[in-house]
Amino acid sequence: MTTICVIFPQLLGTYGDAGNGLVLHQRARRRGFETTLVSVEPGDELPDAAIYLLGGGEDGPQRLAADLLRESSLSRRVRDGARVFAVCAGLQILGQTFCIEGNDEYAGLGLIDATTKRGVTRSVGEIMTESQGQRLVGFENHGGQTDLGVGVDSMGRVLVGRGNDGAVDGYHVARIWATYAHGPVLAMNPWLADLILEDLLGSKLEPLSSAADLLYDERCRALAS
Repeated sequence: MTTICVIFPQLLGTYGDAGNGLVLHQRARRRGFETTLVSVEPGDELPDAAIYLLGGGEDGPQRLAADLLRESSLSRRVRDGARVFAVCAGLQILGQTFCIEGNDEYAGLGLIDATTKRGVTRSVGEIMTESQGQRLVGFENHGGQTDLGVGVDSMGRVLVGRGNDGAVDGYHVARIWATYAHGPVLAMNPWLADLILEDLLGSKLEPLSSAADLLYDERCRALAS
């Protein structure tokens, strides 16, 4: 049984990012794979899971989540091979440092060589990137500017919106994926959900015909125009 774990959906779920876990769970089960979907809140012990998901949140919840995760087993589990998919605040928490309102610097988990400072203006609106030979669509709402260290690959090149810095969005290092795109982004980009599932399950997946796939095509066309 493959376990999918959503971390702190009450703290890091401002834009429905906890739905990313449900997308992975349902798309795996529709193909006959047995998965279990769990969530943990502050005070819960982090379970053993194949993938952990982090979402977005405001400054206060983000700071609290970072404190709690530094005391958790997440870093060890990632070093032992667990995967992580992170969005927005979660993206920043996995890095070296991030800045909250007032430009105060806060320590992240240090799993990724990335630092986030406050941007000049807040990034709000549609986002589309070119990623893995595909278009990734969603919406962003954040005040951060994320700089990637040497050798850290982004998730994709920004076509619409801002992402990390106006040029690229997120990062992808080994079994860690991160983006500024909400949506939930895996619901809006079924190809990305399947890419992560193929790594997670170790199996090539057959295509699914779903409303999500049709809506993805329509969204790409709308943003491209």
